Amino acid sequence: MSNETVTYSLESVLKEIKDNIKEVNQKMDTLQKDVNQKIDSLQKDVNQKIDTLQKDVNRKIDTLQEDVNDLKVGQAKLTEKVEGMDKKLEKVENEQYTLVKSISDLQGFRGLIVPILIGAMSAAIGAIITVAIRILFLGNNP
Repeated sequence: MSNETVTYSLESVLKEIKDNIKEVNQKMDTLQKDVNQKIDSLQKDVNQKIDTLQKDVNRKIDTLQEDVNDLKVGQAKLTEKVEGMDKKLEKVENEQYTLVKSISDLQGFRGLIVPILIGAMSAAIGAIITVAIRILFLGNNP
């Protein structure tokens, strides 16, 4: 080994350090730009996916809302039909009550017809017998 001494000027050493720092700064700037671009790209992809999901969710919610509205309309129609059926049933029940009452009244009247007929026939027979007895016993003399 030799004991040689190499001398560098301070200026050249500082320049080289400065150049190296500059180079490192440029590399860091480039790296920072790359990282920023990748983050921006990822952010853009995430935003697009979120937007797509949001649109899909909104579409499904709209479809569900339409289905709920259809169900409400169907329920209203069914309620209306049931109310109509209730009114018809009430009318049928009233008519049934009237018919039962009329039949009951007719049965009661039929029960009265027989005694009325018997009474009328008895009166007619009594009148015929009375006339016959008068004719037989009294003759033509009143």
